[in-house]
Amino acid sequence: MTPRKTKAELRAELQAQVEAFVRSGGEVKHIPRGQSGVAQGELIRPVFNDGKPRETRTPCDDVVKSIDARRLAKEKPGLIKKLRRPKRKVIYDDFGEPLREVWE
Repeated sequence: MTPRKTKAELRAELQAQVEAFVRSGGEVKHIPRGQSGVAQGELIRPVFNDGKPRETRTPCDDVVKSIDARRLAKEKPGLIKKLRRPKRKVIYDDFGEPLREVWE
């Protein structure tokens, strides 16, 4: 397994590439803050689009309604009330030392 580069190493590598580009005669354009990289009026396409046209969906509202009706028609089991058992609570003094135990 190859060791992953740290963020500092990635930043240094990117900075070196930019400096090499500028030294070889390249120019870096300054773009005002808040300006988008997407051309005006162009929509961003979703990543998962494979280029095929969108398929029409089969409506199945009546099937969903019948399933919901069957689910709601079932008898719901009665709630079983769990008996509340007493709990032991430790009372501490101002210094954090236990004084006594109380059952609640």
